[in-house]
Amino acid sequence: MTEPSSSPMGQDPTVADMLAGRPHLSMHALDGLVLEDVPLTAIADAVGTPTWVMGAGTLRARYRRLTGAMAGAGLSPSVHFAVKANDHLAVLRVLAQEGAGADVVSGGELLRARAAGIPASRIVFSGVGKSHDELGLALAEAIAHIAVESAEELEILSAVAAAAGRVARITLRVNPDVDAGTHEKITTGLSTNKFGIAYARAVELYARAAALPGLHPLGFSLHIGSQITSMAPYRAAFARVADLVRAVRARGLAVSLVDCGGGLGICYRDEGEGAPAALAGAIRAELGALDVRLAIEPGRWLAGPAGVLLSRVILRKAGEDGLPPFLILDAAMNDLMRPSLYDAWHGILPLSARDAVQPPEAVNVVGPVCESADSFARNRMLPRLGDGAAVALLDTGAYGMVMSSTYNGRPLAAQVLVDGGRWSVIRPRQPVAELWAADRVPDWIAPAPVGA
Repeated sequence: MTEPSSSPMGQDPTVADMLAGRPHLSMHALDGLVLEDVPLTAIADAVGTPTWVMGAGTLRARYRRLTGAMAGAGLSPSVHFAVKANDHLAVLRVLAQEGAGADVVSGGELLRARAAGIPASRIVFSGVGKSHDELGLALAEAIAHIAVESAEELEILSAVAAAAGRVARITLRVNPDVDAGTHEKITTGLSTNKFGIAYARAVELYARAAALPGLHPLGFSLHIGSQITSMAPYRAAFARVADLVRAVRARGLAVSLVDCGGGLGICYRDEGEGAPAALAGAIRAELGALDVRLAIEPGRWLAGPAGVLLSRVILRKAGEDGLPPFLILDAAMNDLMRPSLYDAWHGILPLSARDAVQPPEAVNVVGPVCESADSFARNRMLPRLGDGAAVALLDTGAYGMVMSSTYNGRPLAAQVLVDGGRWSVIRPRQPVAELWAADRVPDWIAPAPVGA
């Protein structure tokens, strides 16, 4: 392995750079790339590729770092993991054992969180389009609170709760019209976004909620986006919500909770990681004097760095007219959608220590799916890799497997959990026949010919 170095601005991080920023990963001369204490080649050889791998120890360490930063600022918010980031039961169970609750955005996620052992009292339900059945489920489970995102939903929930003879604990999710400065597809706090209640209407609707049957308003929620590394947008949004709390209290209404949402970013390339201590400082500065309970909803920050996607080079295809060659992997956009959806950058490391020290070259890393968008990296500087070389795509623990599909008739990849020096398959590779096992052909369509 080469010595750690700093990549010049605009250049791809080296193997050493990527390892230096990820203490849960290391490169051993004999074992190659190791996650926690498990050589990833052992998993790739035993389970095959593509395979998702999550580190339980890494999840715990990051959870404790986050809650420790909050405690260091004198805060004790309830922590609700954003299930949309990674919904595997094992991942949810690891975090639940650390004390995390769940932030869910569908009835399916709510039931999944409950199946993972997360108490209903630690579950919050967000989302702009909750159905009547989902609202009824949340009421029946008696979850911590429902984040109401529109005036229309407020009226619907009141009717559902009153009909069921229940009282819904709610927050109003406010859209503070603050630009988080992230990719347009993961920004959620602007007035042009579909999420939340317009800031100018929040006080009026809070008073309306207090008067409606079946509702018990607790306070406000907000979530301004994802992959945020600067604290300025957070402070601006929190300050606006603090003003709402004071305005509502001035009307004689009680406010006991502010849910600060999530969105803290991680370092995929060289952008730096959002610091939990800085987030805690922003919360304390803007909300600390309000005498309210606090909640946060981390997702990517906890799970993203804890996961990798293992893959192999199917073949190396020469580029035309001196252009970079193509490395065609057995993983594809149906496995990891983020690069094709967001132009997202993911580090790529060889599993072999010998491959890791090969001279670097510019390559295009792509998958085998029949779409031009099936690309992981363009003109990326990587050690020279040949057919069959195994690699790890980094920081895929959030919005990775959970967004997978079976497009092009490709089964879902296997999943593995590492915990220190042990590992286990937590979801086997999907058998190909399962892709059509639930298909039903109407009896008025002629059967397939014998022997077809």
